[in-house]
Parts: sequence; structure tokens; C-alpha cells
Amino acid sequence: MNKEDFNEGLLGFLDASPTPFHATQNMAMMFENAGFKALREDEKWMLEAGEKYYVTRNDSSIIAFTYPKEKQNYLMVGAHTDSPNLKLKPNPVIKEHGVVKFGVESYGGLLLNPWFDRDLSLAGRVSYLNAHNEIESRLINVEKKIAMIPSLAIHLDDKANKERTINKQTDICPILTTNDDFDFDEFLLWQLARVGVEGVKEIYAHELSFYDAQKASYVGLRDDFIASARLDNLLSCYVGMLTLCSIDATEPMLFIASDHEEVGSESTSGAGGSFLENTLRRMFTEYEEYVTMTRTSLMVSADNAHAIHPNYPSKHDSKHVPYINKGVVIKINANQRYASNSNTIARFIKTANEMSEPIQKFVTRSDMGCGSTIGPITATRIGIETIDVGLPTYAMHSIRELSGSDDAHSLYKILLGFSL
Repeated sequence: MNKEDFNEGLLGFLDASPTPFHATQNMAMMFENAGFKALREDEKWMLEAGEKYYVTRNDSSIIAFTYPKEKQNYLMVGAHTDSPNLKLKPNPVIKEHGVVKFGVESYGGLLLNPWFDRDLSLAGRVSYLNAHNEIESRLINVEKKIAMIPSLAIHLDDKANKERTINKQTDICPILTTNDDFDFDEFLLWQLARVGVEGVKEIYAHELSFYDAQKASYVGLRDDFIASARLDNLLSCYVGMLTLCSIDATEPMLFIASDHEEVGSESTSGAGGSFLENTLRRMFTEYEEYVTMTRTSLMVSADNAHAIHPNYPSKHDSKHVPYINKGVVIKINANQRYASNSNTIARFIKTANEMSEPIQKFVTRSDMGCGSTIGPITATRIGIETIDVGLPTYAMHSIRELSGSDDAHSLYKILLGFSL
């Protein structure tokens, strides 16, 4: 697939995936279209050699894999479906000072300032009692621009450009309407009706998040960049998904996209949970076979990397500065915040060189903290050799991030190189 077609598909995937639930649903549909068969965790598996399968958990995490059976040295690609956002509280409605606004929680390490003065919409999952007294869940996406968090005018805050701080409880409540007759349950029923749900007896719970209604797009004089919400880490989800869809079923490859990485991965659907291990043990039921597979396979943990910011170059180690559109970044940390080691780095570089794709290396400054990924978690839980890589990104954890239009396609070609 050429870079132009690759990126056009990426833009569409980003726009169609405002929450982990929607991202997982879209990836499942892509795998279905590519001939993968759906599995359910609560049913017995009867896997057949030469087939391709996928399975989801909590509607927000997904694993897909080929099953050649005679080959056990898997290339695994890991990413995460969640991104920092503003999550609706269970009882969100606040009516005061002439408006209706929603109470929200900050999910993950959110960069709050860019959320002001943006056109916001709402999406996620709603659980309810249907007409047959059964609990059901359905995804909704309002799509309409329904809210905004207005900034306080400079006239009322003359220190805004010098000392601006944000109170997560009081300062970031999105404003929806001046109509104080607004009813939240009626609003949810309306949204459920839009996706074909009728006869709802009672709404029990919801997991809804605000998102930036601005579409993903090219930016730059020569379309140098891709600007979008949720590049961290839907960018890697798209690359891993497309790679797996592009290879033959005879090649051993697995892709996992987990939820809750931004809050520590400790959940049933996070990388710290049992989802991957359960799946692998069902693929390889004999213990010796399972251990052999884990020790001959490679996990590529793909998450975004901090590109050197041209206005803040001192925030990087001058010898380890990733640049936009200069290639995939290998992430290294002496304290195992990243799982890369010399053996996995060598394997990755060898394949990149064979595909004529550039590679960069990132080490955080020794006097600054270092984020982590699903890489160390997966390596610890499964015992699989792992490398952490990422795509150079500006404004990570902002409402709108910026990455290069060359780099994701480069990672796609490298991963394909492992499967040739």
C-alpha cells in the first residue's frame, strides 16, 4: 500500500474512533472484512490451522492473530486504544448561572489548556434495561458539536498569560445549553434511538467522553504533518491492524490493542490484565509448546515518542533527539520504563535496514521523568522478548496532536518486513 492510500485510511480511522469502544469496533470490522473469524471468550475455541481470528474484551480491547500452527515464532504488535480525555461523571448535569453544563473527570495525563474554546462532542457506551428485561449496551456518538469550555476573558484574568492554572473540578465543565429544561436521560434515549434502540425501560450506566469535533487532517506546506486527536495511540493501532490484515495466514502474527494504558493498564481489559495470556494459552494448550512460543517470539510495543520540540529543544538529550518524518523511534530506558534491550533492538534495526527504512533512538534526559508503555508490562507478564518503538509526535496528550505524514507508513513497512 502506498503512503497516500495509507494516510487517507488513517485519517478516516481517527475520525471514526472517538473512544476506545469505537476504535475497537472499527478494528473488528476491518478484521472481519479481511477474513478473520470472530471468537468469544465465554465459548470453547476450536481453532483450525491456516485460519485467522479476532476476539474482543469489554468492547474496548482487541486481539487478532493468524493461526498457522506449524510456526510458533510470532511477531506480536502491541498498542493501546485509550487516550487522555474528559470523561463524564455518573450524575453529570449542573444547572447554574443561566446554563446547563456537565461535570467531568480528567482521564489520564491530560494536557488541559488546549481543551478550552474547542467544539466538543460526546461518545461512548450506554448500558440499559431493554423491553425484554435484559441488560444491553450500545455505543453512541453524538457527532454534533454540543458543548464548549469557554476561556475566562483576559479582562477578568490579567495574569492568564503568566500564571494560568486550571482547577479540574470547577474550571473545565463543558457548557451545553441555556435551556434549563434539559433532561439527561431523555438526551441518552434520543441518542439510543438514533442507533436503532427502542423500548428502553431504564438507563443504568454510561461511559461517555468528550472529544474534539475537528476532523483529522494534513497540515504543512507539503502536507508534512498529520494533525488529530488521539494520535497517541490510535496511530499505532492503525499500523498494527493494517499490517496484520496485509499478511498471509501462513505467517505467525498477533496484534493486541489494550484499553486503560493511560491510567496504568491495571484492569481486565488493560495490558496488566489476563487478556493476552488467556488468548495465548488457548492458542497453545500444551505448556511446553506455549513456553517455546513465548521464548521464540518478539513483541513490538508501539506507542508514540516525543519528537524534539523546535521551541523547547532543551527538554531533550541532545544525543537522542527524534525528528518528525525521520523514521521510527526506538525507545530505551536504563530503569526498564521501556522494555527494549540490545537483542531486540538489533533484530528491529536489521529488519529496518533490510527495508531501507530509517531508525532513530530516544532516551529521556537523565534529570527528567520517563513515561512508560505496555512493553514492560507485557514482557513481565508473558516473558516475551520486547522492544518499545514509537512514532515522533508533538503535543502528546493534548486535545490535538501532531505527527509526521511519513513515519507511520515507515513503521508499517518495517513490520511487514518481519513477516516476509
